[in-house]
Amino acid sequence: MDIKTLRDAHKLLTEFKYELGTVERGYTNRTLYINISDNIIKSKPVTQLMKDKFIGGKGFGLWYLWNAVTPETKWNDPENEIVIAGGPICGITQYPGAGKSLVCTISPLTHIPIDSNVGGYFGPYLKFSGWDALEIQGKAEKDVIIYIDGNKGIVTIEEAPLEAIDGHVISEELTEMYADSEEDKKNISVISAGTASDYANIGILNFSFYDLRRQVARLKQAGRGGIGRVFRDKKIKAIVIKFKGTKGNLNNPANQSLINKAGIKLHKQIHDLDDVQCRMRKIGTANIIEIMDEYDLLPVHNYQYGSHPDTHKIESNVFIEKYITQNMPDGCWYGCSLSCAKAADNFELKTGPYKGHKVTIDGPEYENAAGLGANCGIFDPEIILEANFYCDTYGVDTISFGTICAFVMECYERGIINKEITGGLELNFGNGFAQLELLHQMSRGEGFGYLVGLGVRRLKEIFVRDYGADPNFLNDIGMEQKGLEVSEYLPKESLAQQGGYGLTNKGPQHDEAWLIFMDMVNNQIPTFEDKAEALHYFPMFRTWFGLMGLCKLPWNDTTPANNAETDEPAKIPEHVQNYVDLFNGITGMNIDKHELIRQSERVYNFQRVFNIRMGKGLRKHDAMPYRSMGPVTVEEYESRQERYDKQLRELVGYDPEGKTTEEKIKVMRTYREDQYEKLTDAVYKRRGWTPNGVPTIEHLKEIGMDLPEVIEVVKPHLQQEACC
Repeated sequence: MDIKTLRDAHKLLTEFKYELGTVERGYTNRTLYINISDNIIKSKPVTQLMKDKFIGGKGFGLWYLWNAVTPETKWNDPENEIVIAGGPICGITQYPGAGKSLVCTISPLTHIPIDSNVGGYFGPYLKFSGWDALEIQGKAEKDVIIYIDGNKGIVTIEEAPLEAIDGHVISEELTEMYADSEEDKKNISVISAGTASDYANIGILNFSFYDLRRQVARLKQAGRGGIGRVFRDKKIKAIVIKFKGTKGNLNNPANQSLINKAGIKLHKQIHDLDDVQCRMRKIGTANIIEIMDEYDLLPVHNYQYGSHPDTHKIESNVFIEKYITQNMPDGCWYGCSLSCAKAADNFELKTGPYKGHKVTIDGPEYENAAGLGANCGIFDPEIILEANFYCDTYGVDTISFGTICAFVMECYERGIINKEITGGLELNFGNGFAQLELLHQMSRGEGFGYLVGLGVRRLKEIFVRDYGADPNFLNDIGMEQKGLEVSEYLPKESLAQQGGYGLTNKGPQHDEAWLIFMDMVNNQIPTFEDKAEALHYFPMFRTWFGLMGLCKLPWNDTTPANNAETDEPAKIPEHVQNYVDLFNGITGMNIDKHELIRQSERVYNFQRVFNIRMGKGLRKHDAMPYRSMGPVTVEEYESRQERYDKQLRELVGYDPEGKTTEEKIKVMRTYREDQYEKLTDAVYKRRGWTPNGVPTIEHLKEIGMDLPEVIEVVKPHLQQEACC
């Protein structure tokens, strides 16, 4: 259908005009509020309290969400919001990775706040258009598009009946519709979901950026927690923003030279060292596929194993040599010399509604190769790329989908489900075309694919209720926590990484703490206290990126040549100082590296209290499935028998000689679960929380998060814990 026909079918529901304003020291000092139930659009002030306590990005999102919902609010209630915000550093072009925005909502998977970071151009364009955040509430009656013209100062809500839903199509359609020329397409960014997000709780949001060299709208994902499901439930077809005139000083920083110096230093480091470090410019995050396999950390067959003989078929060089288009910049925001946003061009699809189409696929990221590939026993790079494409365009979280598929494949192989239940699909490990068929069914809301889209937690309930499965076994092997599927690292041999997944606010996502190498390979955090300190510092440090509008990859996927010689090499001190300088350069403040952590502590503890307010956020909600800790089955134990037997002797004081594998598994389980509980105690203590995981009033006062509404939530829990 031609663009004019699509555009002519739009029906204007409301229009809002605003004064453009300017960004001052990283802030516009106002938020764009849109209620699509009532077609209300208005400007809301960003208060000094918000900037002092919540900073920006994820902090603003959580604060607006807190004030929008009640403890009874469900993810599909009209009052649930989607909040998108950058942060004071978002949008600068001098320092790599400054194009991120954070999306917050109540998750259909976890029923608590979820936050997801995403690249692309939308976050910076939103700020340059005059807004620190976009707050969307309500539900439309019919599919709508929200359009923001950041040069003219116009916001509209329009009924949009004819555009496609799938991400790669609607992004192209709307980029062409709202751009004045081919050159102008770079000034358009589109947020969309996809057809699967109409049905699947694992729906994502796609944020587009136009690649002038490839002449295609590429997609970056706010992937975790089902935000796309909320988006489509509200009947939002897309949000489009247009801003022309991007340049390096639009944040109007207090001290541009501080920013320039930090940027020049890092650009030089990346230029000189990236090729011999992580090769981010060459292959991106896929550089670690073979490394994870070598260290027994690659999830294989639903996290049963950590390596596989066929991993060489999907190692990073395979994608570099055969699929990924080189010799052109691949950053998802201007000025990012790390350039990790890889793409495969002219890839011909073999299945589904776009069979025979030649498409551009953004990826593969490590998580996609590990989750869609190794975890499902699929070692065909073309199947992985095709699944990657369909997940993106249908609006499906690749991490959750990979973990769910691995779970149902193990259930199929163990006879818990069968072909009659799966609708004829043979869901053995390695069956890539069956995996793809699940995706296609999910996009139509049909068959077993529809059930897969509900997530591991709901599938466990269904398999127990309808098919008589053993609930204890399913809880052991179903890799989810708080309702969110575990991301794609095998944490069995790293107690710190078990905590990095389990002791999170939103669920087991590695963006809070990735401590596998510190713990398991380098042995840098041997004691419970060492691990607790790491599980305090790194989640707080990583939270800071989400407050600012920054990507974490330039922090630790490239390091100074002398980093190993510093006192705290895992923290990368030179980069920490860069971030302090960036914040001070933008805002004119004078924080140090300690206040940087304190900024995050306020928001992190606020999110914990938010979870408690919504009925979760206590110790029992931080329990992890046993497969994340140790061997559930005989096959798992015997695949590492020499290692496990040695641990039983040396760590437990138990002689495995002559014992059955089942007996050894039982003793190992008691030991490892006890280790996790001891780690939980140590982490809670370090974070200023009670043994039940509740932030104390003293700690909230100390960090400056003793807002009356926050204290009101924790008080009854603290009183109950004190008396019992």
